[in-house]
Amino acid sequence: MTEAAISRAVAERVPTLLDEPIKVLRRRDPVRVTPGTSLAACLIAIQGTGTGDSVVVADPDGRLRGVLTERDIVARLVGTDEDLSRPVEALMNAQPRVLHFDDPIRDAIALMETGRFRNVPIVDDDGFVQGIVRPQDVMRYLAEAFPEEVLNLPPRPHQQMRESEGA
Repeated sequence: MTEAAISRAVAERVPTLLDEPIKVLRRRDPVRVTPGTSLAACLIAIQGTGTGDSVVVADPDGRLRGVLTERDIVARLVGTDEDLSRPVEALMNAQPRVLHFDDPIRDAIALMETGRFRNVPIVDDDGFVQGIVRPQDVMRYLAEAFPEEVLNLPPRPHQQMRESEGA
């Protein structure tokens, strides 16, 4: 199959993949804290993940109350004399954008594309946190949908091999 044919085949499959519901993505549980948690405790929770996640603020019963993002932390905490004993409500976004399991992956990408949303909470119809979708989750899903195409990419896509490698 020629490179052009592979490109056409991939391009034809991507739109249908993006219309799949978010529930097909593998995802992690979000970093959760309850209202009243100190900003210091939120920072420790984020550091503990090693992934730079957002913090989802949910009632003890699991209903979403807000999100504290890395962007909030960097823009409003770093280099300031902010009192880290203040509750998370002091900085969190109390009306975050959310997605539902039946929303298409395309909606997650649209939110992430704006550059304002990296980790988007997934909630049910009653506002209970069900998970979080991250750019890595979407990329993994797309890469798994095209294993042959992804695995056969050269280390530097712009590089053209003059001869095939191997015996």
